[in-house]
Amino acid sequence: MVELPPVRRVVTGHDSSGRAVFRSDERFPTVPIPGGDAAFSLMWTTATVPADNNDETDGRLREAGLTLHQGSVIRIVDMLPGGVSPMHRTNSIDYGIILSGEVELELDDGAKELLGPGNIVVQRGTIHLWRNPSSTITCRVAFILIEAQPFQHDGSPLPERQP
Repeated sequence: MVELPPVRRVVTGHDSSGRAVFRSDERFPTVPIPGGDAAFSLMWTTATVPADNNDETDGRLREAGLTLHQGSVIRIVDMLPGGVSPMHRTNSIDYGIILSGEVELELDDGAKELLGPGNIVVQRGTIHLWRNPSSTITCRVAFILIEAQPFQHDGSPLPERQP
């Protein structure tokens, strides 16, 4: 298995005259999660939606679970070869952008789609899991998660199911 390089994050902001500036340029490795099937690197969060561009907090330093209540999260996920996530659902709209490798998205009824580099998934509060079908290649995905109202079925919100 080839390890993927750290992720480069460039952050912009403003100087005291209101002109655009580069605030930081850093590289972050992904870190294995307790289940061992993936490695995560939190890139940024916002405490609110809409975001507040006057908040000077480094968004990487804000506490975030899988999602962030009332906010947004962007993280890089390296799905390790053969890795499978648990079935889960969050009250968020998630944009998944496959950067390298392949990943299979499976829904709770067993329907599956294989996704590769350049493919984008818009996950709208459904129960799903992720599976890396390769035995040798890590799949890297950028996930942007923004809090959303839960899906209403027969007048009741479907509950979150977090791993």
